[in-house]
This record gives sequence, structure tokens and C-alpha cells, in this order.
Amino acid sequence: MIYQANDKNDIANIIMAKEGTMNKTPDNNTLLLKLKDGVRYQESPGKNSYYNPRQELYRIRFKQTDVPFDLSSFKMNKTDENSFRSNNAMLNLKGLVHKKDSLSKELDSINRSSKENIGSYYKQNNYTKGYTKIKIKPVAIKGDIMNNIPKDERAMVAQSALDIANAVHQSAVVRKTEHQDRSINLIKIDIEYWKKYTLAVSCILLFFIGAPLGAIIRKGGMGLPVVMAVIFFLIYHIISTVAEKSAVQGNLQPVAGAWMAIILLSPLAGFLTYKATVDSALFDAGYYKSLLVNLFKKKNKAAE
Repeated sequence: MIYQANDKNDIANIIMAKEGTMNKTPDNNTLLLKLKDGVRYQESPGKNSYYNPRQELYRIRFKQTDVPFDLSSFKMNKTDENSFRSNNAMLNLKGLVHKKDSLSKELDSINRSSKENIGSYYKQNNYTKGYTKIKIKPVAIKGDIMNNIPKDERAMVAQSALDIANAVHQSAVVRKTEHQDRSINLIKIDIEYWKKYTLAVSCILLFFIGAPLGAIIRKGGMGLPVVMAVIFFLIYHIISTVAEKSAVQGNLQPVAGAWMAIILLSPLAGFLTYKATVDSALFDAGYYKSLLVNLFKKKNKAAE
């Protein structure tokens, strides 16, 4: 059973056959289905170009038919390297600094143009400034401002004020989106900048966690130390991911988001390294069992 959508993707054509074979053409561009003993159901909206509730159904029986499928879209083409050169992860430290400077200039330009554009709605036009020496005192308006406007002009003034308010709102929304996009990109650049350093430090950190675990855990061969190392790696990855997302959202500084996992796990690495140097039985179940047994014995003696 084959469901084949038409060009409009609204009505599917159904092909049902008892058996068939599937082969490719010599150029590997087409998949050819050879079907036998089947029926094709095809629907159409009708002959009328306008809406017509009376649809047409075609039912075609066949002994053998060929159904081709184009495979040209499945060809794997090499992606252009230039498409990813501007990606933050592909840039070195110098490239990240240059990109940050460019985005900072764009952000300053957006802030300056937004101030000038929106500020023009909140002041009177001064076309005669510099061409006249006439000085007029500002008029003090008391009470409702609409009472100072003639009744026949109030509707026009109110509509004009509403249009200006809508224009200010639309301009502010557009500028806010542009400002937010640039700000988020700047934060991501800062995080990527610090990740160039944290990636190297994290390798050392995880070494000082995994190596002491292998020395401390003596039972279980390779299995238990590897499991514990994977658990600590997942903890590191979760902390790092959550901290970076918090930094992108503006809840943390980019440098804190990039270094958070290392800061939190460094004391643990130092503790495990110390326990390994003093040959501590940190993960020895028998050691903790003996402690519990001795504790209960002391309690029993004290009760007696």
C-alpha cells in the first residue's frame, strides 16, 4: 500500500498491489517500483475551478505498472566551507574579538538610531531655529489638555495622537528585537571565547576526577570506575549546559556561565586526589559497614 501525495499535498493517491519489486535505474537517480495485480485510487476536486463539493474518484485496475520515485534529492553534496566560517565555534580568539567589536558597533548604531527616531515623536519641529530671533514663552496647560483644543478638532487631534503612539510602539518593537538579537549574539561570543580556555581546563579537571576514582575503587575491575567517571562527566555536562543557557538568558555573566562547572567540580577533584594519595577507602562498602556495626555496638553498650 502506497500513499502518494499530489503537488498540492491535500489529497493522497493510494496504490494497492498484491506484490512488486523495487529496483534502481542504472544512473541511481530513480527508484522504480514494479507492481502487479493492483488498484490505483485517485481523487480530484472536480472539473470546476471554484469550490465544488462533488469530488471525482478514479479507480484504475492494473495487471502491472511502474511507479518511479525521484532520488536526486538524496544525493550528498559537500557543504560549502564558507557557510560556516562566521560561526562562533569555527573562529579563533582573534576572530571572536573582531566579531564582537563589529557587533558592538552595530548595537551602538541601533541604540543611537532608535533614540533619534523615537525621540523625534516627543518634541516639536523647530524648522525656524537659527532663522529668527523671535522668542515665545511656552504656554502652560492646566487641567485636561483636550479642553484647550477646539471641539471640532478634538477627534482629528486624538486620531493623530493615536497614530503617533502606534508608530512609536511599532518602531520600539522592531528596535527591541534587533537590540535583543545583537545582545544575545554578544553573550554567545563571550561564552565561546571563554570556552576556548575551559575546554582545556576541563580535560585536566576530569583527569583529576577519573584517575583518583580508579585508584580509590579497588573492587569491580574496570566497570565500576568507568561508571563513576561517566556519572561525574554527566554532572559536569549538565552543570555546564545549564550555566551557559542561564548566561544566554542574561541570568549569569558569560564568564561565570563558562566557568561554572569547573568552579563547582574543582573542590571535588581536589578532594578525590587527596583521598587517593592517602590511600583512603572512600568507596569501600566494607569500610562503611564496619563503621555502622561499631556504631550500633556502642549504642547497645550505652543502653545497657
